[in-house]
Amino acid sequence: MSATQPTFTLNANTAISAVGFGTYLISDEDAETAVSTAIEVGYRHIDTASGYQNEVTVGAGIKKGLQGAGIGRKDLFVTAKLWPGNLAWGDAPKTGAQTIEECEASLARLGLDYVDLYLIHAPYGGDMRLEQWRALLEIQKSGKARSVGVSNFNQQHLEEIEAAGLPMPDANQIELHPWSQKPDLIAYMAENGIAPIAYSSLVPLSTWRVEEGQDSAKTDQMKADGSAFATMAANYNVSEAQLLLKWGVQNRYAVLPKSLNPDRMRQNLNLFSFIIDDVDMARMATMDRGEGVAWASGDPSK
Repeated sequence: MSATQPTFTLNANTAISAVGFGTYLISDEDAETAVSTAIEVGYRHIDTASGYQNEVTVGAGIKKGLQGAGIGRKDLFVTAKLWPGNLAWGDAPKTGAQTIEECEASLARLGLDYVDLYLIHAPYGGDMRLEQWRALLEIQKSGKARSVGVSNFNQQHLEEIEAAGLPMPDANQIELHPWSQKPDLIAYMAENGIAPIAYSSLVPLSTWRVEEGQDSAKTDQMKADGSAFATMAANYNVSEAQLLLKWGVQNRYAVLPKSLNPDRMRQNLNLFSFIIDDVDMARMATMDRGEGVAWASGDPSK
């Protein structure tokens, strides 16, 4: 792990760097260079998924980045995700055996013997959710994942695992930022030892997913009043992105910024020279707008 940033515990054997590098919407053309550059400038956590369709080039970037930074595989935390299938999309939910096969396929595409965290990407498995979760526990026992968890699961999905008497996930990767704080879910996760990992931390930025085809779902109200974060950030002499990422880390959420610009990569990693004061943290606590805009987890009965 990078010595310059804190880590958050996932289980007795695994801790995750506070700041990781996200690879969603990074194309195959850009992924190798982006990932290798991120590692070389100091990122020690790379987050990817089979659903991003860039695992081969992310894996090439990991190999190149480790060489460029002069570090070993053990010094890098890698998260991968199972696409569980979604019957509503005509995509049959994966069985337990298929889940294990898909993990092995992801490892092959990434060129890795194991990942540090393997997640079920979404609660779309329906009747297969628990079978998929049991498969992840087997994957962890086999050593192919040091820790296992879920993503986009709400409290009802997590209670399903609890009711089955199964070990709870090490982590739940969910949309978290001042406009989507999920206090009830976060409290339940804390009670059950499930670490929050935040994605889409930068939703409040005016530049969030505005390019064609990226489907920004921000409301007009959100677009109109996003200036509050710029004003706040100026008081700390940091960027809006640094402020929003620091909000996550200060709440003890690992965060996953993404950029193709090396200078911005460094800036997003540089979150530990300032602390958001209690007044501003309290102000941001009043900004919660509900479930969020980056992902809809769908009907939990499906």
